[in-house]
Amino acid sequence: MLITFFLIVNFLSAITIKDISNIVGIRDNQLIGYGLVVGLAGTGDKSQFTMQSLQNLLRNSYIKIPTSSIKSKNIAAVMVTAELPPFSRQGDKIKVKISAIGDAKSIDHGQLLLTQLKAVDGQVYALAQGAIVSDLENPTTGYIYEGGTIENEVDYSLQDEDSITLSLFKNDAKQAFTVEEKINKKFGQKIAMAVDTRTVQVKKPANISTVKFIYDVQSIQLDSDFKKKIVIDMNRETIIAGADIPIDPVTIARENFTIRIKKSPLNENQWDDNKVNPGKDIGDDVKLDNKPIAVNIDNTLMNSKEAPTVSDLVRAMKVMKLPMTDIIETIKIIKEMGALNNVELDIRG
Repeated sequence: MLITFFLIVNFLSAITIKDISNIVGIRDNQLIGYGLVVGLAGTGDKSQFTMQSLQNLLRNSYIKIPTSSIKSKNIAAVMVTAELPPFSRQGDKIKVKISAIGDAKSIDHGQLLLTQLKAVDGQVYALAQGAIVSDLENPTTGYIYEGGTIENEVDYSLQDEDSITLSLFKNDAKQAFTVEEKINKKFGQKIAMAVDTRTVQVKKPANISTVKFIYDVQSIQLDSDFKKKIVIDMNRETIIAGADIPIDPVTIARENFTIRIKKSPLNENQWDDNKVNPGKDIGDDVKLDNKPIAVNIDNTLMNSKEAPTVSDLVRAMKVMKLPMTDIIETIKIIKEMGALNNVELDIRG
């Protein structure tokens, strides 16, 4: 079972415009580069392009050696990818992902040599280097947290913008009209117009800064109809779910854990011998809304909240140290079993 847990969970009391839309022009940019990893303990590869890359690297250091004489399996050829966040500045740090492209067995604890990261325009926007921490489930991929350094910036400024364009995640006329209506009501004037079922143009009032304007627009809360949606962003490792999405009673038994969700609360004075005493101090993360839950020692979970929700479930699975893949699959199974009524599951990435 995966022990490290990188899932970030956002528990929302209400869905806002920010949760269902992007601002056109403000986005991440994908970066990619080819590099070499050294320092592997015999788990590297012996592919021809790896040997050629090492030979070229040594030649730049005025060391000439034929590829046929290179026998080491302590190196690996890798592809390095990253996301350049909007408004990144020179010197900012970003996370980079490394993936072996040869027959290496593992790149864990290897050292990525200085690698240029380019965008689709062919320009170098970041440099990456550092020690790799591999994925426990797939040792031929790994990460370097803050391993990339921004060298060039994307030329984009909000200062002179007099309007923004919202692109809704879902193609829905009702949502587009509702967003238009909510924005106009918030500012007390007709500044928003839905130009199609996914696009809403919003003109900035003259007496407000662009950043404050974007904040005000994105923080507008939407009606309860919008809460019946769970958004799972695989790339950003984020789950967005309304805090009031209930789960009907259901039991899910998988190879490494079992989840039982009940409506009736557990009596704090009664519990099975195999259960942790719900009144016992078992850590802040195990308490949901200041109400303890019972967690079985062998990774069986019982949610004892009277009206368990999706946010409760994900938080409890985090306590169980389950990997993101298990959490996502569990939510999908619960949806397929009909325990999430009138809820839309939106998985991206």
